[in-house]
Amino acid sequence: MKSLLKGAIVSILTFEARLLLRRTKPTIIAITGSVGKTTTKDAIYAVLKDRRSARKSEKSYNSELGVPLTILGLENAWSNPFQWVKNIFDGLLVALMPHEYPEVLVLEMGVDRPGDMQRFTRWIKPDIVVLTRLPDVPVHVEYFDSPEAVTEEKLTLVQALKPDGVLVYNNDDEQIRKFVEGVTYKTIGYSRYSPTDFAATQDVVRYEDGSPVGLSFTLSHKHEAVTVELDGCIGVQHTYCAAAAASVGSLFGLSIEDVVAALKGYVPPPGRMRLLPGIKETLVIDDSYNSSPVAMERALLTLKEIRGAKRRIAVLGDMLELGRFSSEAHQEAGKQVANTAQILVTVGIRSRVIADSALHHGMNKESVFQYDDAQTAVRELSGILADGDVVLVKGSQSIRLERVVEGIMAEPKRASELLVRQSRAWRDK
Repeated sequence: MKSLLKGAIVSILTFEARLLLRRTKPTIIAITGSVGKTTTKDAIYAVLKDRRSARKSEKSYNSELGVPLTILGLENAWSNPFQWVKNIFDGLLVALMPHEYPEVLVLEMGVDRPGDMQRFTRWIKPDIVVLTRLPDVPVHVEYFDSPEAVTEEKLTLVQALKPDGVLVYNNDDEQIRKFVEGVTYKTIGYSRYSPTDFAATQDVVRYEDGSPVGLSFTLSHKHEAVTVELDGCIGVQHTYCAAAAASVGSLFGLSIEDVVAALKGYVPPPGRMRLLPGIKETLVIDDSYNSSPVAMERALLTLKEIRGAKRRIAVLGDMLELGRFSSEAHQEAGKQVANTAQILVTVGIRSRVIADSALHHGMNKESVFQYDDAQTAVRELSGILADGDVVLVKGSQSIRLERVVEGIMAEPKRASELLVRQSRAWRDK
């Protein structure tokens, strides 16, 4: 019954969103990939919002329900049936009644199961598609026949581009680069490592008084090069987001200087390699939003690069929805963490494989702690921490590692502002 009701709500809201798009005809920027969709979406919005009337997907609303809600400008009602009835009524008014509507929609579009992207492309025809990254073992592969099937599903979005549409793509991704060779649309590449239209290179962690405070890198296009500084976050993934935002900005007449100015004060969304002061004079790298093999690898590489840490501590939760690739992915994470951190804390049943692999690759048994849930882990972790520790926290959404971050952050009263999944619906789960 619940699934039937959800299906009915999705169908009605989708119908209303289709009517609205047909009437208002905004420029649609659609973002997909297996890594970095939300941060890329937010960076693009940050660059455009002061130049155009724009709306973005809130948080990570990229599903069959989240996308229509974004287009209609409605809130997620979660389990409140009365609010859903109100949403349906309000959505009809928005769809039919004349009113001011954004010129630009920046939509994050994800897939969980086969056919998800095809359902989107039946009624959404983007003007610009942004491809972030399509790794060898993508998240959600559990529900597909193969990783290639996940890639094929996501690339369906490119086929929905309008005839004069533009494809903005990650030129460092080999799969995407090969795909682009056969594309007839106008294309713009962005990268960190390979030569292309827009490149974000020479990224380094910025320090103040010996502690990391942000990220610095060079953003270049043709013969122009400008330094970008982002506060409160680290990790190469943020360079990709800035380069993607610059690529899209160029289609709206923005120079890289304009992009850099727009990114001043920009902070990535919570749970994406955010720097937070921790208890006992520690530093927390909060990457608790979600996890996948390639994102785990990037996060651990960033932890390894931190200078001046007395101890590097990795708090790692299960990586979910990997299907038959799960064991291998967790083993690889354990191998990497053994060469990265002095202490490993795992949370969840699957992440026990991370612990076993780390021990196998030389980590001391006394330095590995295993817990089944976040509540238990945070109680024990507070006793492990010491002045000067740098703590990376990363795991899949269902493991709820934001609870660990809340338990070890110096300002827990700011959790609703700084952490992911802080709505009442999430906190009550």
